Amino acid sequence: MIKIAQKLDDLGIHYIEGGWPGSNPRDERFFELAKNIKFQNARLTAFGSTRKPGITADKDQNLKALIKSSTPAVTIFGKTWDLHVKQVMDNTMEENLAMITDSVEFLKRNAREVIYDAEHFFDGYLANREYALQTLMAAIEGGTQTVVLCDTNGGTLPHDVELITSDVRDTLNDKYGGKTNSKLIKIGIHTHNDSGLAVANSIAAIRQGAVMVQGTINGYGERCGNADLTSIIPILSVKMNRQCISKENLAKLKSASRFISESANMTPLNSRPFVGKSAFAHKGGIHVSAIMKVPMAYEHMNPELVGNERRVLISDLSGKSNVEYKARELGIELGVNGFDSRKIVSEIKRLEEKGYQFEVADGSFKIMMEKFTKQFKPLFELESFRVHIEKEKDRPCSAHATIKISVGDTKEITAAEGNGPVSALDNALRKALEKFYVTDLDSMHLVDFKVRVIDAWEGTAAKVRVLIESRDQDCIWSTIGVSEDIVEASWQALADSFQYKLSKERS
Repeated sequence: MIKIAQKLDDLGIHYIEGGWPGSNPRDERFFELAKNIKFQNARLTAFGSTRKPGITADKDQNLKALIKSSTPAVTIFGKTWDLHVKQVMDNTMEENLAMITDSVEFLKRNAREVIYDAEHFFDGYLANREYALQTLMAAIEGGTQTVVLCDTNGGTLPHDVELITSDVRDTLNDKYGGKTNSKLIKIGIHTHNDSGLAVANSIAAIRQGAVMVQGTINGYGERCGNADLTSIIPILSVKMNRQCISKENLAKLKSASRFISESANMTPLNSRPFVGKSAFAHKGGIHVSAIMKVPMAYEHMNPELVGNERRVLISDLSGKSNVEYKARELGIELGVNGFDSRKIVSEIKRLEEKGYQFEVADGSFKIMMEKFTKQFKPLFELESFRVHIEKEKDRPCSAHATIKISVGDTKEITAAEGNGPVSALDNALRKALEKFYVTDLDSMHLVDFKVRVIDAWEGTAAKVRVLIESRDQDCIWSTIGVSEDIVEASWQALADSFQYKLSKERS
């Protein structure tokens, strides 16, 4: 959590909501550690709720925990929807308003910036407009500077968000003398993605005066997630010309997205807009031919603005433009040894018919291109391997691998255990390579491992495709293997991955 907060601060995020210190020991520990960190761009923010019914704010343990966290800003949520007040909390409408005002006043007396989240605001507005607006005014009377309209259930549509946000803006302007959206009162938006509209709803609210957006990197969050800041930030910065972070920080967006995916142990979503691996990927030969001349012909923006890059995919739909672009990207010289782009396209299509998919395996494609043009210099070669799987009645399977490789004229035999045959082969290969290469193989690790059956009608004798995605501290690459034997296919992908890593380190 500390590392993620520092990464968000480096990205230029303005507020970092670090957790609910009154709810669990982990969040309390985070805020204790965060006291020793100097954030350059962000205001660290603790999260909590309004006081409980029937007690004073200074006696509420959650509010006291917010003060103890020592953050300069605090976000508290309160009830807006009369259904929640009466039927869920079994409270009175008047007491709910008092809870909001008292809580904000208490936090302001303790020198905190207070951000007030109006939970279920849009549902509450549609059910009882007058009361929903009263809850915002109760927070403002308590001294808050920011009221955030929350689509907590994620079911509101963009045109309703625009209309309701507009009404809130005009109502607050009328009551508070035009102070809305000045330094005194700001409107914020907090959306969930249950209808797939969290980003669209955030933009709709901004169009009607919202100046704070609450969201998460990669949209991670409860149920279907929260508003994805990796989409909202570039939409505001590039599409709407509203500079929310600097251009220098905008170029860090993809890196931040990947870092947080890794920290959360979540596989990066290739199709994620702006920062995904496929966000600026091109497959059809006509598309690739066009972007080689004019990139904007098939790209809505320059991928480098968000730290991403253009990718050309290789598949059975590829033309020679794809191959030529990819060769330049990978530093491979075409036309040598009798191979030109047309011959390589023909060979790619032949291999794809056998089950290979190079559009998802850049690492294997680079090695294949080098082999086609006789430019491949293997950094190790397999002599043999043997994998032994043992299963006893009441014990889990154990796997042992023995591998023999050669590097130049020198041969090496090693053995290792693992959690399954591929893990054992991986461990044995690492041990062998460490005898020859001074490189940080420990930094290379598995991101994803997929097995796909190609000819399902063949049953257990079917050909399978194994895709391995690996990464180190610098980049992610994918490799592929195809065989009727799942271990053989796994070895092909694994060996390519290590060849790619060693070649990258050497170059």
